[in-house]
Amino acid sequence: MNFNELIKTNKNNIKNIIKLITKSENEDVEQEVYIKLWKNSEKYKEQGSLKSWVGTVAKNASKDYLKSAVVKYEQDSTSDDFILSCIKDKKITPEEQILAKERQKKIIKAIDSLRPKLREVIMLCEIFGYTYEEASKKLKCPIGTVKSRIYNAKKELAGKLEDLL
Repeated sequence: MNFNELIKTNKNNIKNIIKLITKSENEDVEQEVYIKLWKNSEKYKEQGSLKSWVGTVAKNASKDYLKSAVVKYEQDSTSDDFILSCIKDKKITPEEQILAKERQKKIIKAIDSLRPKLREVIMLCEIFGYTYEEASKKLKCPIGTVKSRIYNAKKELAGKLEDLL
């Protein structure tokens, strides 16, 4: 079993399981899952799917984390800073709404002003969430071309949106 491939193919699944159970993106738990997978890789028997085994390890590590003293301490903490950080004003003022809309219009205008090939790859990867590999297949071009176009598009956008950065 190639451990690097195991991590690469299951990374998103592991993160999603951890986030679902712990209600946060927790890199410590994710690291714990990788350690457990590595230590127990010889024990895995190809009776069930590898993905479900990895999922079970991630679930158990997440549950162990929730039972740990670290979480109980964090939950019991009542320092003023902690309480204040939890109490946030979630109302958006009309001024903030207008500024956000203006910002959004500037970004859309900047993206629209890109050359078609750059705009296409930015839309696929940054707006629609395609991976470079998926964009490469969709555009029928090498992955290096996708990366190059992303780089050039971001460089152009950074120049056009310098006042927003």
